[in-house]
Amino acid sequence: MQSKKYDIMEQYETELDAFSIIMKDKDYSILTQREYMLDIRRFLGSVYPKPVEDITKLDVMRYLTSIRKGGTGGSARNRQLSSIRTFFKFLNLMEIIKGNPALEVEKTKVEKNRIPTYLDEQELVHFFQEIDGRYVIRNVAICMLMAYAGLRVIEIHRLNLKDYHRDEEYLRVKGKGDKWRVVPLLPEIIDSLDRYMPIRIPHRSGKDIPLFTSQFGRRIARRTVQHVTEQAFAAFQESKPENEKKLSSHKLRHSFATLHIRSGTDIRSVQELLGHSSIENTQIYTHVDNKQLRAAQGNIKGKLPALK
Repeated sequence: MQSKKYDIMEQYETELDAFSIIMKDKDYSILTQREYMLDIRRFLGSVYPKPVEDITKLDVMRYLTSIRKGGTGGSARNRQLSSIRTFFKFLNLMEIIKGNPALEVEKTKVEKNRIPTYLDEQELVHFFQEIDGRYVIRNVAICMLMAYAGLRVIEIHRLNLKDYHRDEEYLRVKGKGDKWRVVPLLPEIIDSLDRYMPIRIPHRSGKDIPLFTSQFGRRIARRTVQHVTEQAFAAFQESKPENEKKLSSHKLRHSFATLHIRSGTDIRSVQELLGHSSIENTQIYTHVDNKQLRAAQGNIKGKLPALK
């Protein structure tokens, strides 16, 4: 298996190198570069040893069908199609090949504006009660920032000590596309960070000093952040077997946005807090539950005509 990996890298070395160069030239974020390269290596592995210039639309469709059968959802399939299209587009720009076999492959229709999964206020309280283990103080602080400040997993991973302005009660957060935003912190979040800082394991190397570190003094890994929430969610659902929600780390961010919308925060402010580039991404949180709908209907009670 390892031998085939090196064979694939050697076969497509020129194309992969060109793809990497142009992504850097266009100032793609490190995360985007990494994800695009991973997608393309997987795709090229499916067509190996066919030369890039001989890859057809059928090859692209065959690959996308195979990953869909393997359980990849519509959104993830479309993201990989976007990666493949970009790969061939850049090879055209570099005059390595002509044509783009992925250009006319249709995207999967994905349901829009579906209600996101979230935890309500009481469920969040119960969730935090389930956080446990050797690093419980650190993990509570991490989850507080996700559930009550709306941070993404990658944003937790990227946080540096210099981004935390305790006296002014805010965080500078580096989001998608390397765009910065300011997130005000509630007293309860600051309290959780105050509890964490004295026991924080010092970072061992590097010019940027991370806010959250691992047991070895390294910057906390994205996977570790996900694992922290997965363990707490598993305990939460074990104690609440009637809860059938599909929960993951990103659902804490959904909960944060939903809590704001249901508390009356205007959608533009929620957009800024979440770091969304488009208001459309924020509008999915404007859903309301049946209790709110019944209350809304109650506003016109007594105003209907009496039936004869």
